[in-house]
Amino acid sequence: MGFQENGNGEMGLSGIPLGAKNKYKRMNSELPEDNDDVLLRQQHEERKSNTRKYVLACAIFASLNNVLLGYDVGVMSGAVIFIKEDLKISEVQVEILVGILSIISLFGSLGGGRTSDIIGRKWTMALAAVIFQMGGLTMTLAPSYAILMIGRFLAGIGIGFGVMIAPIYIAEISPNLNRGSLTTFPEIFINVGIMLGYVSNYAFSGLSAHTSWRVMLAVGILPSVFIGFALFIIPESPRWLVMQNRVEEARSVLLRTNEDDKEVEERLAEIQLAAGFSNSEKYEEKPVWRELLFPPPPLRRMLITGLGIQCFQQISGIDATVYYSPEIFQAAGIEDNSKLLAATVAVGITKTFFILVAIILIDKLGRKPLLMISTIGMTICLFCMGGTLALFGKGSFVIALAILFVCGNVAFFSVGLGPVCWVLTSEIFPLRVRAQASALGAVANRVCSGLVAMSFLSVSKAISVAGTFFLFSAISALAIAFVVTLVPETKGKSLEQIEMMFQNEYESQGKEMELGDVEQLVQNKTDLKV
Repeated sequence: MGFQENGNGEMGLSGIPLGAKNKYKRMNSELPEDNDDVLLRQQHEERKSNTRKYVLACAIFASLNNVLLGYDVGVMSGAVIFIKEDLKISEVQVEILVGILSIISLFGSLGGGRTSDIIGRKWTMALAAVIFQMGGLTMTLAPSYAILMIGRFLAGIGIGFGVMIAPIYIAEISPNLNRGSLTTFPEIFINVGIMLGYVSNYAFSGLSAHTSWRVMLAVGILPSVFIGFALFIIPESPRWLVMQNRVEEARSVLLRTNEDDKEVEERLAEIQLAAGFSNSEKYEEKPVWRELLFPPPPLRRMLITGLGIQCFQQISGIDATVYYSPEIFQAAGIEDNSKLLAATVAVGITKTFFILVAIILIDKLGRKPLLMISTIGMTICLFCMGGTLALFGKGSFVIALAILFVCGNVAFFSVGLGPVCWVLTSEIFPLRVRAQASALGAVANRVCSGLVAMSFLSVSKAISVAGTFFLFSAISALAIAFVVTLVPETKGKSLEQIEMMFQNEYESQGKEMELGDVEQLVQNKTDLKV
């Protein structure tokens, strides 16, 4: 048997040097390894697919309460025509009936923040559905204006709870990379509700005045029934569980909503740190409400950004455009009730379609670019709408332009200011104050919505419908400046990283000020020596 020495002085059998590459391999020598790789890849892809489906289902079920708000906005635009005829109420009573829900919902939003910190995000959504069902049933059976207002009061409380909690819950369970698109779901479902409200108006407008508006309002109770089913599927927020020191339950939820075990542990550690369990000395022991009333500089900046964007969403006139679209189209020349309601269906379809565009773009372009596109487009459409009504009389051309500019306004709103407002508010606040700070944002939103809805008819009489649109256009222009100067980009960052971004920005500003003071002191000393 011959041996041969290889280049390193080592010997191999059959003249094959050790360490040399052998071109002959056993056919099945690498097969088990390849099979393992394929199996691991398949398991990873399967987990990835299941995780995405599960998170998507959670976002959908959490957003069902928002259908109620959207449906109310859409259905009341047509239902008030028949309510006014049936109950013989004045225009002022109509304004109060329409706008009171937004005002009352602020109490639901205020209470919802504290409630969700006590009983959890999941059960706050359940409570919202129950209260709304009570209100919806009361409105449907109301024999008088007074009973109808009691139903609106209950519905407003339920909507306030639901609108506040859904974006927070979705933001807290979503992976970082697609959190933006998932957090737009509440706004999508508001738009779906608005469209269903418009369709309901058109479908039941042929009934008698006494029956039609009752059927329209009764249909709105149905979405809340599905929320009871949703409670058996969706988990509690992992961040709320960590706040309750239920860390293992939080880990279990994160394992179901994230694709990678390593990422789960990293996120859990971040959440614990943010909640104060890993670094409790970092947090002062003081009530959340006091921290919100007397916020430190980073939190103050967050509050300005969050509450400001919520206010601009409403004072730019979107709810007035949606609630009173029949009156706006009447001013343009449409007189038949069926044609009025058919035109509002076009508004609802446009609003719903463009919110789907926002889902695609929000995690690609980012939050701030969408807000810029949205506010600029809204400003142009609102100005053109005012110009159309001011310069031209009634007629088919004016009707066409009115429908075009109203649809354009709601389209630009749905691409940016509508969904991004809620995404930002659910992202920027620290875990300790997130629920109650977001509740303040929802309160600001509802107050502004109510004030606009309750004053639109009166303001339109005072300065004309055209003048009202010019006013909305000016406010929308201010929103552009607000976005440019005060809204940060949060795309792709974890909630804890966003909190640190505000903190670091404040610290860096402090350092720049200190550096500027030092430079000024040196300059003064130099001047004295000279």
